[in-house]
Parts: sequence; C-alpha cells; structure tokens
Amino acid sequence: MKKGLIQKPTFRIENIVSSANLDMDLDLYGIAYKVHDVEYEPEQFPGAIFKLKEPKSSLLLFKNGKIICTGCKSEKEVQLAIEKTQKMMLPYSKNAKKTKPTFRIENIVASANFAVELDLYGIAAKNKDVEYEPEQFPGAIFKLKEPKSSLLLFKNGKIICTGCKSDKEVQAALDKTAHLMQPFASPLPKKD
Repeated sequence: MKKGLIQKPTFRIENIVSSANLDMDLDLYGIAYKVHDVEYEPEQFPGAIFKLKEPKSSLLLFKNGKIICTGCKSEKEVQLAIEKTQKMMLPYSKNAKKTKPTFRIENIVASANFAVELDLYGIAAKNKDVEYEPEQFPGAIFKLKEPKSSLLLFKNGKIICTGCKSDKEVQAALDKTAHLMQPFASPLPKKD
C-alpha cells in the first residue's frame, strides 16, 4: 500500500455468526420448560432462543439439532458456547451422537478506524459500488466483490465491515478499502 493518510487498518471483532450441528434431535418444548434463559414460541418462529451468559451469546436451537450462534467475539468463544450448549441440551435430546461439534463461520462483523476524515460525497461520486444517501443514513455503504463484504464508511473515518468469514478476509477488505479511500481522506479536524 502506498504511503498515504490512511495507515494499515487494525480491527476489532464485534460479533461472529456461526452455524453448527449438535448431532441430536432436540425436544424444544422440554428445553423451554426446564432450561433457564430459553424462549420458545413455535407460532412465531420454529426455533428456540437460548441466551448463554458465559461466553455471552445467543443461540437459535432447532429440533433437528442445527444451531446458529451469535454474539461471540472470537472463534474460541464460539467453540466454547457450542460445546456448552451441546452438554446442556443432552438431557433433552434423542439420537445423540457423542461427537465434538464443529462450526462454520457465516459472518463476521468488525469495526475499524481509519483515523481520517472521509469525503463521503466524493467517494460516492467516483465509485459505482458505493451508496450514499445522507438524508436516509449518515454512512456510505461500500460493497466489495473480493473479498465479498459490505462496509459502512463514516465521515469520521470509522468503519464497520460485515460479510467476511475469516479474520484474513476482514483484513483484506479493510486493506483494499483503505487503498481505494486514500484520495478521499483528509486529516481529522483538530479538537478545541
């Protein structure tokens, strides 16, 4: 990356959404009745919502043993949440296979700060992959094809990146965005 106002961006993971299979059939009615922090309203949604306090996460549980985990900030937390859930659901399951569940990351939400002021009007005017309607939303939406992701760009240089499936993809998306945004960056105004 050529030297410019935007340095190599670092990021913080805010949320990881992942899917897994617990390899068991779940009795969602029994789970909702006996397990604390579980909500199940089948008329509204076919899955039960299970809120774990440690690691702080929410899991959607389905009868077939498939689950969606959200709220974790690292792969280690995801694995822990899924293993803990599997152990807690065992008494309410049928056809359980004693396998260690593996998960697949579906989406990572990360935040970054380019520490510059971005000209969102200029970015939107020069890039066909950018939507900017300030009367609707204060950020510009930048869609990257490779790695497939969407980034929210704010005037103050803050960025939200979503759609990536690994840390490596997040870094690649931010590096590419930083490179493309160099011409639209200026130093942040000095605070009084």
